[in-house]
Amino acid sequence: MAFRKVSIIGVGTTPYGVLEGQSLKGMAIKACKEVMLDSHVNKELIQAFYLGNYIGGMVIGQETLAPLIASSLGLNKTIPSTRVEGACSSASIAFMQGYWMVAAGVYDMVLVAGVEKMTTATREKLTASLVASIDTETEGRTGLTFPGFWALLAQRHMYEYGTTMEQISMVTVKNHQNGSKNPRARFRNIITLEDVMESRLICDPLRIFHCCPNSDGASAAILCPSHMAKEFTDKAIEVAGIAQTTGYPTLSEMGQEVALPATVSASKQAFEMAGLKPSDIDVVELHDCFSPAEIVDSEDLGFFEKGKGGNALLEGITQVDGKLPINPSGGLMCKGHPVGATGLGQVYEVVMQLRGEHENQVRGAEIGLTHNAGGTGSVCCVTILRRWL
Repeated sequence: MAFRKVSIIGVGTTPYGVLEGQSLKGMAIKACKEVMLDSHVNKELIQAFYLGNYIGGMVIGQETLAPLIASSLGLNKTIPSTRVEGACSSASIAFMQGYWMVAAGVYDMVLVAGVEKMTTATREKLTASLVASIDTETEGRTGLTFPGFWALLAQRHMYEYGTTMEQISMVTVKNHQNGSKNPRARFRNIITLEDVMESRLICDPLRIFHCCPNSDGASAAILCPSHMAKEFTDKAIEVAGIAQTTGYPTLSEMGQEVALPATVSASKQAFEMAGLKPSDIDVVELHDCFSPAEIVDSEDLGFFEKGKGGNALLEGITQVDGKLPINPSGGLMCKGHPVGATGLGQVYEVVMQLRGEHENQVRGAEIGLTHNAGGTGSVCCVTILRRWL
């Protein structure tokens, strides 16, 4: 079967942060209305709606979110509206579902979105909801949380490769420098290496500034066949490669491996589909949920040899003006992590880079990559986007 090429013809987003007075449904509606304005697409043209959301039911107490949001947007009642869940990868999976529906010729115009409301929940409820993506029959029973998961990986990476806390902490410093220029970021303050390394200990060796903040937010995009894109915009961005893979749901299955196998396999599939290699990428938005994650992810994606990601950071390679800018938006570390929205938030940032319209612009960016991992590496999505001329 021959698949059609697919392009993003519009994007929309709310800021990420503590969005007081804005409901989960209201944020999603705002992002979706913005994307329809950006793409010049009338709501009557939308043929399907996919929504990424992880903990709306657990935290807000609201299910059937996709049809509720679709109805509020005034979308045609005859179209399918589907919520998808994949922990931190929820929005990326929604994006991929929309992509394949357009690529296969089932629909010509698909709206995809992701949304999460987190900051109104109590710490106890939010923690319980987040760790629901850890296997509750095994490691969940031991009390493992995500700071613990990444602390263990950080310790092993340091042991195996000599990675230092200075290198890990510089991820935070770099991303706060980037986020200071991003009006969508929750935190826009510049911090020092000393600030990071002296901040409150959370789970040895990780400190509070090594951990991304919770946030509220929503992001959206509209997909259509590439041959139709110029009917709506001269700023279309083509989806060159896309993949979703499954990894180990527990640390015990990973053994001593200092990698997320789902990231490794998803990146290989996406690069193969795009006919590209890591050295072709101009800008990256990857899943820096904790500072060591950026180093591990950059290696798993094939940008650096295993154990070399920390040195690449110190050498300035991943700075905005470096050879491979990583997280020029500030990443999860600075934007925050509204779990069900993050994947499409990354797509928004890369689309703006490829349009040449980002506040922290990477000069000459033509090809970008997003990486979004969920759970303890049990799910991963990698998307490669390319400026379409």
